[in-house]
Amino acid sequence: MHCPFCRHPDSRVVDSRTSDDGSTIRRRRQCPHCNRRFTTVETASLSVVKRSGATEPFSREKIAGGVRKACQGRPVSEDDLALLAQKVEETLRSAGSAEIDAYEIGLAILGPLRELDEVAYLRFASVYQAFDSLEDFEAAITVLRAERDGTEDGDEADEVVEPQDEGARTT
Repeated sequence: MHCPFCRHPDSRVVDSRTSDDGSTIRRRRQCPHCNRRFTTVETASLSVVKRSGATEPFSREKIAGGVRKACQGRPVSEDDLALLAQKVEETLRSAGSAEIDAYEIGLAILGPLRELDEVAYLRFASVYQAFDSLEDFEAAITVLRAERDGTEDGDEADEVVEPQDEGARTT
């Protein structure tokens, strides 16, 4: 790292700290030539590869903006959208790749959005997965209901269903 004051080609790291969300590293450096200190901020870049082949930097704001449209009229706050965008970014960064396909970003949005609001999930999925008919919506709703029933009432439903199944087998 070149010193911004004397342009000396070397510097010594005095202190390093990560940001609260862990996406950046702040380093205090000292020039061995002029002894002045300066700060650098380092971030790992994440690029999005669009369908056209063009690349652009990843943006949480774009994620929140796209999901905001699906959440219009729903009880979803700006904080909820910011948290969803953060979860999506963390998921994508954990993959370890510097370039992510736009399609993969959409897939990463679907899970957290389903947990946040099912109606918004259906709106987003209908555009993202190009629903063509009512049957596509019905299939998505059926999957949502099955997952919701399995997670919310799963234990109780198993207790009720099992004795009926056993009785049906003996008769």
